[in-house]
Amino acid sequence: MLGKSCSEIEIPQTPCDDDERIYCDHCATSIIDLHRSCPKCSFEICLSCCQEIRNGSISPRSEMKFQYVFKGYDYMHGGDPLPVSCDDLGTSESHVELSTKWKANSDGSVRCAPKEWGGCGGCVLELKCMLPNGWISDLEARARHMQKFFCKIEQTALQKEAASSCNSVIRAAFRDGTNDNNIYYPASNDLVKEGLFHFQKHWINGEPVIVRDVLKQGTGLSWEPMVTWRALSEKLDSGISSNMSQVKAIDCLTSCEVEINTLKFFKGYTEGRTYNNLWPEMLKLKDWPPSDKFENLLPRHCDEFIRCLPFQEYSDPRAGILNLAVRLPNHILKPDLGPKTYIAYGIREELGRGDSVTKLHCDMADAVNILTHTSEVILTDEQHSVISQVKKAHKAQDEKERGAQASVAESLNEGPWKDKREHRKDKSPIKINGKIFPDEVPTISKETRETGGALWDIFRREDTEKLEAYLRKHTKEFRHTYLSLVEQVVHPIHDQCFYLTVEHKKKLKEEYGVEPWTFEQKLGEAVFIPAGCPHQVRNLKSCTKVAADFVSPENVHVCMRLTDEFRCLPKNHKAREDKLEIKKMIVYAVDQAVKELEAVVRCS
Repeated sequence: MLGKSCSEIEIPQTPCDDDERIYCDHCATSIIDLHRSCPKCSFEICLSCCQEIRNGSISPRSEMKFQYVFKGYDYMHGGDPLPVSCDDLGTSESHVELSTKWKANSDGSVRCAPKEWGGCGGCVLELKCMLPNGWISDLEARARHMQKFFCKIEQTALQKEAASSCNSVIRAAFRDGTNDNNIYYPASNDLVKEGLFHFQKHWINGEPVIVRDVLKQGTGLSWEPMVTWRALSEKLDSGISSNMSQVKAIDCLTSCEVEINTLKFFKGYTEGRTYNNLWPEMLKLKDWPPSDKFENLLPRHCDEFIRCLPFQEYSDPRAGILNLAVRLPNHILKPDLGPKTYIAYGIREELGRGDSVTKLHCDMADAVNILTHTSEVILTDEQHSVISQVKKAHKAQDEKERGAQASVAESLNEGPWKDKREHRKDKSPIKINGKIFPDEVPTISKETRETGGALWDIFRREDTEKLEAYLRKHTKEFRHTYLSLVEQVVHPIHDQCFYLTVEHKKKLKEEYGVEPWTFEQKLGEAVFIPAGCPHQVRNLKSCTKVAADFVSPENVHVCMRLTDEFRCLPKNHKAREDKLEIKKMIVYAVDQAVKELEAVVRCS
């Protein structure tokens, strides 16, 4: 290609069916146009990997090995572990030093990956495209022309909007020296006049939003789990319906999949379930129904969910004008962004082990989550007594296993941290109806006194680096699958193996000054979570939530950054696959926008 201008280069086009996706064979990133391909073995890589090869920074993608070992149920409840063989022990990641390096030729060309890397190591990779030649450059030129045409904005209108204020907020954090402790918290009936503007004002800053009473916008269709299960059974033929008598759930104690009779699961949703020692058994269904699209299996409930969605310009998965995912052409294979249903048990008391939680993670896209149904399970006095005793066994086990770490923590109680806590003693939190507030809060509103169904912690994007540092520092204080101690992490957030309890959140603020927005989601509330905000959830009641992802223009840059993060994860990491295909989404969204603007110009 040397010595030729871009217009002189004729790049061969790779055929790709509408129902086909092409991914980089090295980093698993979705390829939407230019890439390099081996003419011999069809090994394909993205341009980012090509650049890494040329600058010598390319590295083999290691594979994660399952590091957790089942040590028996007695162990998970504080008892002694079962004997573990050496074969059961492993590391979280397999680091293999490959003898063959992948380097570019002296003229800048790149050969196919060595065999050890998955290629044939023979042919020079050829530049290929998937879109018609010149399509992207032509689109860019048209977009710039439209940008100049529509760039004149009435500043007076903007100033008038900026002057408007909003009192519909709820305090969800108590960070010092910041003005983002409140969350925009309107009622669904109040959104008609200025709701969208206020939403955008918070959204562009990466702040979550909560909307109250969204179910009032619907028809009153029941979200009771047995109702949805019966509706699903009626939709399916008899053969498939009989298979729905069993469901696969996640046991929150072991973090493993279990199979349970559907009716027994839903009975436990309303009445609770326990292990033999009366410790609460927490089960959850994720992405239920398990197959096909939600809108195909439960069409009435899907319509009801969309009808209840606030800010439908963004959140509507079918027609949101500011939802980039909607702009994909009909012939293009689309990512699965929901809606999806999440049904899980829950109790108000934090157990510390086996809580009904969604562990700390970070979504690649924006999301909206509506709490559509709750059922409160009341523990008996006997259960409370058992929980208290078993927690003591857990604490003793923790101290025994952490060994030196426990000693260090004890010494900190006599060090500077003790002084720091004593200094803040006059501002220590108080507990009201199971919720923690600083002592300077003057009144507790009616909304606060109402008990929520799920406890949310959403971290600011700018605190992510400190949050990761805290988790790396305290990794071995957490437990994951089979309640084994977490020994090693690849990525503290993307691994999804941490849940920060109240104690850990206190330590996080003391050591790093980081505090999340913390609030209880009540029945009928919709929570909007910006892409890139790490968050975790604990169910305080048995909950049915329905969620959908969307892609807002304000957060496209975050989606791009996360895509780059995910491509660096190990081969078999569950977060590695580029399911969103944000680059493809951007290209087609711009194309659609330019066509619509050009139509406006022609008609004016």
